Amino acid sequence: MTSVFHRHSKANLPTAVAGDGCYIVDSSGKKYLDACGGAAVSCLGHSNERVREALHKQLDQIAYAHTGFFTSAPAEELAQTLVKHAPGDLSHVYIVSSGSEAIEASLKLARQYFLEKGEPKRHRIIARKQSYHGNTLGALATGGNEWRRQQFAPMLIEVSHISPCYEYRGRKADESLFEYGQRVANELKDEIERLGPETVMAFVAEPVVGATLGAVAAVEGYFKRIREICDEYGVLLILDEVMCGMGRTGSLFAADQEGITPDITTVAKGLGAGYQSIGAMLCRDEIFNVIRDGSGFFQHGHTYLGHPMACSAANAVLSQIATEEMMAQVNLRSNQLFEQLRDRFEGHPNVGDIRGLGLFLGLELVHDLETKIPFDPTLGLNKKVKAAAMAEGLMCYPMGGTIDGKLGDHVLLAPPFIIEEPQLEELVEKLSRAIERALVI
Repeated sequence: MTSVFHRHSKANLPTAVAGDGCYIVDSSGKKYLDACGGAAVSCLGHSNERVREALHKQLDQIAYAHTGFFTSAPAEELAQTLVKHAPGDLSHVYIVSSGSEAIEASLKLARQYFLEKGEPKRHRIIARKQSYHGNTLGALATGGNEWRRQQFAPMLIEVSHISPCYEYRGRKADESLFEYGQRVANELKDEIERLGPETVMAFVAEPVVGATLGAVAAVEGYFKRIREICDEYGVLLILDEVMCGMGRTGSLFAADQEGITPDITTVAKGLGAGYQSIGAMLCRDEIFNVIRDGSGFFQHGHTYLGHPMACSAANAVLSQIATEEMMAQVNLRSNQLFEQLRDRFEGHPNVGDIRGLGLFLGLELVHDLETKIPFDPTLGLNKKVKAAAMAEGLMCYPMGGTIDGKLGDHVLLAPPFIIEEPQLEELVEKLSRAIERALVI
């Protein structure tokens, strides 16, 4: 028996005792290739010396200073570095401890911004179905993951949800990729008009949808149209890069690949690479200036804001991932992994789609390749894939409810940026065996 309140009360989990590059070692000595970074977190693997040294050094100086009284050198450095690499005029950084906290901060900032601008009617949020923005109540309400939302629905604020840009399932036979993207983007315009433009404060979206859809990137032109619509109606565009940011898709910020600048963006996960819990919200000059020149006080806060230890870890992480060399490495390994996945799974009767950007890839599993009919959700295929992969010594991130919160299964892959080509081969081989074992149903 254990006194830990685990995610699943009946789980019998192995005990992690050591990290070795791309591997985690359990108490029996078994090694697991981390092909998902936990949850797209461990971008530098599990034994990075530069991060560990930075933490030791900071601990010897000061571990904690409340941001109501002090700033710290690590926080100042982290903010400067993020702004230096951020798209457009994202100019100020609010440092928190998780992705959910970053989303909550962005929603509260959007509301306060419009209050201080003299537009108090603006409070409505629009997001997308099959999205995930975190587990705190505001973030959960904003997300469109029905499985996670369902039991807490009476506690959630009202949020409108439009279609995701999910070409594999949503594009009509007579539509080009561009036409499809414009059609689903224009759902935002229709929803703003339906709600009343004077009431809408923000549209929230993941540039590449992670856990809920399995590495689904938008088609070309989609986000440029979204940016146009937000500008037309004065709605803030909030991009959630908690999972897909910090180099995961092949550029430090995923928005760079869309050629747009959000008004607010959030990052976490890979920012600390698993060595410390940290997240951040970045906003544009105009938003910060409205608060500065108005009340001067953002009415929000957490005890561990700007934690010096966490910021030190993030600085050491960024010094390694925010380089042309590392992004070139991510894109090289991405091409190699895509090629190996296609060689192994293209034409497989139960692998309908292989997709993603950078080292953020997904496989959608289907009962029938031609019709795209999903497996019966009562089979729990995604759970069987996870269990089979762990038995093989592979960590991957399977999920169910891909299509609508109930139907559909996918496997998300987000290996560390330091993964080598032979380890990619190991990944694909173990994943193939795990999927075949799970399909014996």
